[in-house]
Amino acid sequence: MEKIQGKVWKFGDNVDTDQIIPAERLVSTNLTRLNDFIFEKVRPDVAGKVMKGDILVAGKNFGCGSSREHAPLSLIQAGFSCVVAESFARIFYRNSMNIGLLLVECGMDAKEGDKIEVCTGSGKVKNLATGKEFVFPQYPPFIAQLMECGGLVNLVKEGKF
Repeated sequence: MEKIQGKVWKFGDNVDTDQIIPAERLVSTNLTRLNDFIFEKVRPDVAGKVMKGDILVAGKNFGCGSSREHAPLSLIQAGFSCVVAESFARIFYRNSMNIGLLLVECGMDAKEGDKIEVCTGSGKVKNLATGKEFVFPQYPPFIAQLMECGGLVNLVKEGKF
């Protein structure tokens, strides 16, 4: 697959989908502006400051809560290229893979603002600020194919499913 480098936005454990994108923001028929509201109740400093390619780093159980697909969609719209977390809620993981948000299950040491590099081919995350490397399991072939195509919809469009 590929190498991705980006600035870290750091979050803790049990970040739920309502923290990512509040439920009351989902009543609009215009879903192209979800990024304006990411983390508005817990970290209002995030919306509008994420740069394309930035990487969200979190702890355990990221994406828990409801099964709304809007949560990973809003992260993509905001500019996040990847989410690295110690673990993910199962439905969030699946929704993210379906729409092409790269998730890496890996506990790592990083501070807000550090630059990290994720290499899906080698299964390594490197904190470029400290030089420390962290290893994560390789994707099963089907998930790797999903990520290469940018999600399930693109996989089907390309006739690879």
